[in-house]
Amino acid sequence: MELIAQKREKTGKAVKSLRFEGLLPAVIFGKGLESLNITINKNDFVRVYNEAGETTLIDVNIEGNGTEKVLVKEVTYHPVRDEITHVGFYKPNLKEKTSAYIPVEVLGEENNALIKSGEAVLITLYDEIEVEALPMDLPHKFEIDVATLSEIGSGITVDQLNYDKSKVEITDPEAGTMIIKLDYAVALETEEEVSEEEALSKIEATQEKKPEEGEEAASKE
Repeated sequence: MELIAQKREKTGKAVKSLRFEGLLPAVIFGKGLESLNITINKNDFVRVYNEAGETTLIDVNIEGNGTEKVLVKEVTYHPVRDEITHVGFYKPNLKEKTSAYIPVEVLGEENNALIKSGEAVLITLYDEIEVEALPMDLPHKFEIDVATLSEIGSGITVDQLNYDKSKVEITDPEAGTMIIKLDYAVALETEEEVSEEEALSKIEATQEKKPEEGEEAASKE
């Protein structure tokens, strides 16, 4: 995946004009590196970001300055509009292991017999897993297929995740920890609907009856 970028001179409030041109202000930074201000095409970034997320290396081709392999590290949104306003790219040392949080994607719910029958619900205990690996070896996501889970209480643990154990180390949660599991579906108790007539009769039954005119007079004597 590749993005085309240009070096950027504008900073601060001056970058506002760039956004009207469909461009995003961005910065490339890294340990021991001088930050580099760039601009990228907004639509191109959204497309690449949807595919790469924050765990897949992206080639940023900076016109006249070569290509940098980076990870998306920070995405800033407008406080009111759901619109990206700035991107921070992190340039890792490709020869050093780095930590990252890898998303969990659940598959096969629609094919699980217990879930389809309403007997069970799927509980996701961890929606991301922390790993350590070389930047080139970071998994994009952990896919978990739950179609074959056949018992309430069964699930998938860290040990059962499918990944290259020779290149990737899971640092959190620890081995044996359950990531997803099937649990009993709890039926919500709904109050029986009461008709207007029944409601009125209950109110009348609990109210004190007004004394008749003769009774009231007698009570005063």
